[in-house]
Amino acid sequence: MTRNEVVGDDGSLTVELVALTPVIFLFAMMMLVFGRVADAHQQVAEAARAGAQTAAIKPTAADASQGSTSTVIGGQLDRTHLCANAHVVTDTSRFVPGGYVKVTVVCQIRLSDLAVPGIPGTTTVRATSTAPIDPYRSVG
Repeated sequence: MTRNEVVGDDGSLTVELVALTPVIFLFAMMMLVFGRVADAHQQVAEAARAGAQTAAIKPTAADASQGSTSTVIGGQLDRTHLCANAHVVTDTSRFVPGGYVKVTVVCQIRLSDLAVPGIPGTTTVRATSTAPIDPYRSVG
């Protein structure tokens, strides 16, 4: 073979496929992880909003705390299986006419079932929502 002869590229597609398959697979798995976390964040934010709205219409601070917890855990997050462990904190320190109520939801998201190397088994998602209390109503 002399220097001027062109050598064929037989087998180069196989080498490219072997080199790129793990990269494409890892990219697809990372999309699954980020998609699950984004979906969980959206659901936790929606649960916090629903809990705050429920708490804002309750007549007492104790009812507001109980109502927001039951709305978040029993209603919103119960429909999804993403949240492994939910914790609801209801701040009723400004539970007066014209005040507000704040609900914080903290949820641990399971990622271990995806089996992606280097990804932790769980991650924590947190969302807070505030709802105003009607200034023209009586609060007990």
